[in-house]
Amino acid sequence: MKAPCLIATLLMAGTSFLCAPLAGQEDTLRDDWGSLARYRADNAELGMPQPGEHRVVFYGNSITDVWAGYFDSMFPGKPYVGRGISGQTTPQMLVRFRQDVIALNPVVVVILAGTNDIAGNTGPSTLGMIEDNLISMTELAEANGISVVLSSVLPVYDYRWRPGLEPAGKIVELNAWLKEYASDRDVVYLDYHTVMADERQGLKSALSEDGVHPNEAGYQVMVPLVEAAIEEALRLR
Repeated sequence: MKAPCLIATLLMAGTSFLCAPLAGQEDTLRDDWGSLARYRADNAELGMPQPGEHRVVFYGNSITDVWAGYFDSMFPGKPYVGRGISGQTTPQMLVRFRQDVIALNPVVVVILAGTNDIAGNTGPSTLGMIEDNLISMTELAEANGISVVLSSVLPVYDYRWRPGLEPAGKIVELNAWLKEYASDRDVVYLDYHTVMADERQGLKSALSEDGVHPNEAGYQVMVPLVEAAIEEALRLR
């Protein structure tokens, strides 16, 4: 999730994703700040949903990006589409929302975003700035007939690539706003934080190798929670 390397320190079960600068990345960020090129070909190949298909787009950063690699085993047979990009902040996600969500014509979008903003991946960001971008994504989705699931930000005690920011309290505050906004907007709020947080409001060590990204056990905790949220969103349509 670290902006200068796109793939942060992701220590998944059996696989290591090490943070290392990518050649030419500065040019990529300059020329395609929202990473619109990442899924352009995949979106064209995916095409429109089949009749009766309840397509769901999972939209986010590296947590969603890595999770998509487990979809076949964790959500067998489900028409779930992963559109996460490592390192992204909410303004970048807003830039690509039409291409990577609306144009895919899902019935539900599951949005998980905000931690990279708190980490300052694309510069300083206030909670109000994050909230504005999440509101815009929600409004865009609803204007296009897409039901919204707003996910809590996962707990983090400290970011290894940017230590000392004390994100835990900020995440709790952002999640409180998300819950209230979802209630006011009559959209689904998905609470990962409560069941995944330890006594410091960080991510439980059994669920993560680096304190930020879930490992396979962490994703297994998230599966029934997101399935229930999607079912609720479908009922509200």
